[in-house]
Amino acid sequence: MLTPDPLNLFDRKAVRSHRDRAASALQDYNFLFSEVAERLTERLLDVKRTFPLALDIGCHGGEVARTLNGRGGIETLLQCDLSPAMAKKAGGLSFAADEEFLPVKDNSLDLVLSNLSLHWVNDLPGAFVQIRQALKQDGFFMATLLGERTLHELRESLMIAETELEGGLSPRVSPYATVQDIGGLLQRAGFTMPVVDIDTITVSYPDMFKLMHDLRGMGETGSVSERRKTFSRRATLMRAAQHYNDTFVGFGDVGEDRVPATFDIIFITAWSPHPDQPKALKPGTATVNLADILAQDKT
Repeated sequence: MLTPDPLNLFDRKAVRSHRDRAASALQDYNFLFSEVAERLTERLLDVKRTFPLALDIGCHGGEVARTLNGRGGIETLLQCDLSPAMAKKAGGLSFAADEEFLPVKDNSLDLVLSNLSLHWVNDLPGAFVQIRQALKQDGFFMATLLGERTLHELRESLMIAETELEGGLSPRVSPYATVQDIGGLLQRAGFTMPVVDIDTITVSYPDMFKLMHDLRGMGETGSVSERRKTFSRRATLMRAAQHYNDTFVGFGDVGEDRVPATFDIIFITAWSPHPDQPKALKPGTATVNLADILAQDKT
């Protein structure tokens, strides 16, 4: 049973239900999870450390574990997902768990990973605090989540259609965080040396409806608490698809007869505190005079 959400931006029961429904055929739709898992793994391989015990939070179908394939200095990898069906799909040492209420002891993990899952968390600051508390001193946190321009083409098209035909808007595509938001939240959660950056992945589709079909197959359909609970009007969807085609066909490098779908991927790396970690000097404690370094005008 899920604990009630403190902020309730997302319907967590719907998030779990969508993932449960998608689990059986996820291998046909997990291209984005797999691609981002590859990029996350590449960054982990640059960290020359050994991690006796690691946890993949929001593991979906185990894409991170398969991509790592025993690499990255990880001796034991645990996996958890909000969806029991997804956790079962991932295999290995996996279990069902809510990202907002992790059943993990403090100071027990050497590494926490999360791939495209935390953007569905209501209390992201609280989730970051729990992850930092679960890590041992000098433990490492690496994650990806969707950023603010994700699916902006779909968002715009649905907004135009609803405004024209229904005289108002309903939340359909989830709000996403910015790089600045994430950086501030990591510091507030007590992490040290946080680094946050962003990649953009553009996927091409024949039309808007194929994109929406794939999002359903990924378990990534809208779960905003205030979303419309009834089926969309056919006329509204057709108008949205028309706007999508008229505005975005051939945009970028997707080809003249296809439309793009943008996914902003925010990458996070951060460390739990340790007394021996390097610290920034306090203002005014520098021992070099800048004037002694800069070239002087001798004319």
